[in-house]
Amino acid sequence: MIKNKNSEKSDKEAKVLARHIRMSVFKAQRVIDQIRGRSYEETLMILELMPYRASYPILKLVYSAAANASNNMGLNEADLFISKAEVNGGTIIKKLRPRARGHSYLIKKTTCHIKIVLKVKENIYMDGKKNRKIWDKK
Repeated sequence: MIKNKNSEKSDKEAKVLARHIRMSVFKAQRVIDQIRGRSYEETLMILELMPYRASYPILKLVYSAAANASNNMGLNEADLFISKAEVNGGTIIKKLRPRARGHSYLIKKTTCHIKIVLKVKENIYMDGKKNRKIWDKK
């Protein structure tokens, strides 16, 4: 296990990684691009209303990351936002389908790895006015 040098930064983020999800990278990427940088509550609404099959495993990951943040680190779920969300290609499952005259046809089933990182919103007040809140998306 590699430890971060900046331990203060790693205390405020909850990470979750799902490996070998039986889904195309491009189909999962379409959903991940919609939720990157959004708040936790807004992400839940978006994922529940999306018509794509890829939204359900991503919704489970976001729930899991928020549960990790609240139970393990004591963070409030309302203050979380998705700081990093990425989809990487996984292993390709290869199967042979029998064809005519003794030939075979290769079937490729792609998998992907999905990583989601939740961080705490940091409220920054500009110009001394408390009604304008801006939170850092970095």
